[in-house]
Amino acid sequence: MASIFGALAGLGGGIIIKPVLDFFGHYEVTTIGILSASTVFSMACVSLLTSINSDVKIHLKTSFLIAVGSSTGGVTGKLLFNYIVHIVGVSDIITVIQDGVIAILMVAILFLVKNKEKTIYNIKSQFITLLIGFILGVIAAFLGIGGGPFNVAILALLFSMGAKEAALNSIFIIFFSQLSSLLFTTFTTGFSDLDLTMLPYMIVGGMLGGFLGSLFSKRVNSQFVEKVFKIGIIVIIFINLYNIGRYYVMY
Repeated sequence: MASIFGALAGLGGGIIIKPVLDFFGHYEVTTIGILSASTVFSMACVSLLTSINSDVKIHLKTSFLIAVGSSTGGVTGKLLFNYIVHIVGVSDIITVIQDGVIAILMVAILFLVKNKEKTIYNIKSQFITLLIGFILGVIAAFLGIGGGPFNVAILALLFSMGAKEAALNSIFIIFFSQLSSLLFTTFTTGFSDLDLTMLPYMIVGGMLGGFLGSLFSKRVNSQFVEKVFKIGIIVIIFINLYNIGRYYVMY
């Protein structure tokens, strides 16, 4: 379900998967990051393949620069995350911090998207585009999400893309950012200490969701995609706030 929303509105899926797995409480924070990244990566692969014959095109120059910056930022974000995990040690505290940051950023994105007519730009500088990608990568990797909502908002507000364009280009960026995240984990900490028993099922779910979401995207207009995006953001805000409240009551 997360991947259908992710492929349709460019949310990526990780922004939904992460807080939902926090809510279930079955996995520690590092495992959730890998489960989310793997699912989102499989969704992105299928979505991009399905969209090859779509009327909506990828802005290769802009999106590739953001993807390169995001991949580099993703490594930095992972290093920062691993350092904080080592310092704090308590997984639940890190989860609360992540959920709080996500909720705050989602409120900001919702506000900006609702008032986008007043704030739209069209950035041309390659350096600034690369820097934006780097910042997005750091945030997404640290929070353990694909970064889809941030990508969509930035592409719409700073690069003047429509809802469907922003969604597809967001998935293109997510493909590279999640690939770099998974490769970084492979060649550093590895996966041996993680509970990945659900990973095959989540990957299949991500692929199926990516396929269905891409099919739906071809049959709806940009206004519908924008509504789905806003609804997704509101749902994410409430899930994260609920998680924070639940941890506060528990501890």
